[in-house]
Amino acid sequence: MKTTKNIARLAVTAGLTAALSFGGVMATVTMAFAAEGAAPSYSLTINKSVDNDSTSFKAYQIFKADVIDGKSGKVASNIEWPSDDAETAVLKVLVDNNVPGITLDSTASDVADYLSKITDTTDTTSLPQSSILNKIALAVEKSVTATGDSFAAGRAFTTTSAGYYLFMTDTDSLSANEKQTGTSPIFAVVGGNAVVVTEKTSIPTVTKQVKDDGADNDWKYKADSQMGQTVQYKLTGTVASNVDTFNTYYYEFHDELSAGLTVDKSTVKAVIGETQITPTSVTMSDPDSNGRTVLSVKFDDLKAAATAAGVTVGEHTRVVVTYSAKLDPNKSQHVVVGGTGNSNTVKLIYSNNPGHDSRGESVPDTVRDYTYALKLVKKDATDENKILKGVKFTIRATDPDDIASKDMYVQENGSLGTEASEFTTTDSGEINVKGLDAGTYTVKETHTLAGYNTIPEFTFTIKAIGFNQAEGEGENKITVKTSTRGSNLVEVDTTNTDNGTAALIVKNKQGSGLPLTGLNGVTFTWIAGGAVLCIGVAHLIRSRKQAEESEQE
Repeated sequence: MKTTKNIARLAVTAGLTAALSFGGVMATVTMAFAAEGAAPSYSLTINKSVDNDSTSFKAYQIFKADVIDGKSGKVASNIEWPSDDAETAVLKVLVDNNVPGITLDSTASDVADYLSKITDTTDTTSLPQSSILNKIALAVEKSVTATGDSFAAGRAFTTTSAGYYLFMTDTDSLSANEKQTGTSPIFAVVGGNAVVVTEKTSIPTVTKQVKDDGADNDWKYKADSQMGQTVQYKLTGTVASNVDTFNTYYYEFHDELSAGLTVDKSTVKAVIGETQITPTSVTMSDPDSNGRTVLSVKFDDLKAAATAAGVTVGEHTRVVVTYSAKLDPNKSQHVVVGGTGNSNTVKLIYSNNPGHDSRGESVPDTVRDYTYALKLVKKDATDENKILKGVKFTIRATDPDDIASKDMYVQENGSLGTEASEFTTTDSGEINVKGLDAGTYTVKETHTLAGYNTIPEFTFTIKAIGFNQAEGEGENKITVKTSTRGSNLVEVDTTNTDNGTAALIVKNKQGSGLPLTGLNGVTFTWIAGGAVLCIGVAHLIRSRKQAEESEQE
């Protein structure tokens, strides 16, 4: 009988080792032997991890035992195999892995003795997929009939047979396109008072940031840029805390881009820490009906890709993907000016259940790239109803957000270039340019209508207001504040400031009517000059005639 009790003690000790290894038992469980006839309780509740959508679990009994609650914890006795399937599944794993002293004829006591010697686990770590305990869990899940029906997180599992149980996520409760992930195996002693444990997993997360070209040049959720300007984007993904339990780990950044944005695929780079890793594929989808495209950075097995690069994926791993993109002048019809900007949203698609080929999705994350426009209306200074068509201007970025763009000229498509591009007012007297960044621009009138004075050079400044508002707060709208300097003939139209457009009214004065500069004055001058000339000539002829007569006398 003494030998039987020692064996039972070892079996429960092994059970506790496994339970703590998988984050199973919250209360301390100790070994003792119950008084005969004690009435057991048969319930356990698994709380879901933070942010994990509701999942369900299945219970598999590994050992039968009598369980009561003692002064220091649970008390188990009379440990046995609960079924032939459980015995076969556990023993086959141990034999296949050449565990010393274990054969296909070994008893539950023999197994308990072996398991009690596994001491390199804690209640806060997930076991690697190569762990013998993880292999036992997968074998039991595959071969042993579950006890009772599956039960949801937060609800109690009840059973009529106390003992040592394995709890696994019910694969049927994991849905595609949901932010779910399955737990690593949970081992717990069920019996006596109710047991409460927490599933051993966490939801992978992803964040997306865009690099602002302003003075701080920092990663943000909102930025603005010029049409055609190269903008840097960064995606940062985490992994499930129980990633070690997965044999392979599918991992994909699914990045949906605004219709006006074009990605330079050659710039896509993925790293873990400082080490570059190679994705299985980097692809761009064809535009959908709204013109939006998807950048996919896919790892069929993130763990294998990391190993090939000489790094290891663990629960604290961060995978970072960077790339360059631009608001494309060739897609200007899709580029949003002001308003809520050009939004881009990323999500992770990832393996979500150890030992199974199912996938979940993270909560999406969104960034916005804003751009602005100029509307310049040319009018007569004394008659605002008189629109001036055919006036020409150049626009130069003299104090832009980014130093590299300084003194470059705005082109017709909104991009910047080194050569000046002339803008001509239309039949409505307007110049419209789409795709400007925040900053100060200098406008020079290069062709003035006949009869009008050329307006001096002037500047206008676009200042965006609203970047400090966090994503998801309010409407994410940016307000444009426009100011001018250099001429009192330039006015800011403030009738609509939230459409992202700097609206200017530029006036020209007609030339002054100076004395004798008109047609009548010129005619009079010629007549008066001719009369004077005639008088002079007549006087000269008369003088010469008088002189000749004097000489003859």
